[in-house]
Amino acid sequence: MNLKSGSVDQFEQFSQFKNLQEFNAHLEMWLAVNKDKFSKGELVGLKRLARFAAKVPGVSNAKIGTVLKAIHEEYNGNGISRSTFKRMIAKASKLGIFTAHETERKNGSQSSNLYVFNRFPKSEPPKDEKMDHPNKTINLSKTTKNQKNNKRNETGLDHTFTSDRVPNAFVDVVKYFFPEAKSIEEFWRMTTIAAYRNNREQDKVQVLETAIHSFKQLIRKMKSSFVSKPIAYFYGILNKKLEEVYFEELLEMGFSIDKNQWYMDFFYKK
Repeated sequence: MNLKSGSVDQFEQFSQFKNLQEFNAHLEMWLAVNKDKFSKGELVGLKRLARFAAKVPGVSNAKIGTVLKAIHEEYNGNGISRSTFKRMIAKASKLGIFTAHETERKNGSQSSNLYVFNRFPKSEPPKDEKMDHPNKTINLSKTTKNQKNNKRNETGLDHTFTSDRVPNAFVDVVKYFFPEAKSIEEFWRMTTIAAYRNNREQDKVQVLETAIHSFKQLIRKMKSSFVSKPIAYFYGILNKKLEEVYFEELLEMGFSIDKNQWYMDFFYKK
């Protein structure tokens, strides 16, 4: 049975998120893992669609024309095509970022789609109280052995070939569990993204220390359970820690913080 079109408020039961902050956090993790699968125009379309999913967190029934018009106005006439937006829908749906449902008008004719954004699967960071108290342990030797056996990735380079942009202290910690240069560089790339998102890119010492601590939390988690996407899990932990530091500093300076508005401003900035 097809859904009847109407105000987005009537689809509130489809939302998978408690609030806008949680929705944005999950969407960031989706993009951290899949951003390179979209063209620049497709990413613009996806992020703009997500902004139409703010009233009911993670749910949008905006018409394609409405989204394209908003992009056109935001970029001063440099918008994206309808075909680009439709390619984005196909890719995002296939990846599981959201599920698109057809809706119909009262007369049975097709109306705009309902886009229901999904939670990032399994490897989302656990709550703080669980993160530091794993109740099961497994031997990482098998995991490390598998990593070593796969040492020759498409570049064929081990940790000694890691880019100079990555601090040596970070390489020294990560290389024992992810010895490939490409993997180490990807972990650090996620670190720079999280630092930028939280206005910490100039505080290199704190970012490095927080990144190392977050990586160790990832390894603790890998000891207690399976992590399907380690880099995304690491990013989730690190982003949360840097976010907490940012808010604490603003509060110490006497600012009143609206976290939902902060997420809108920083997650969707160009």
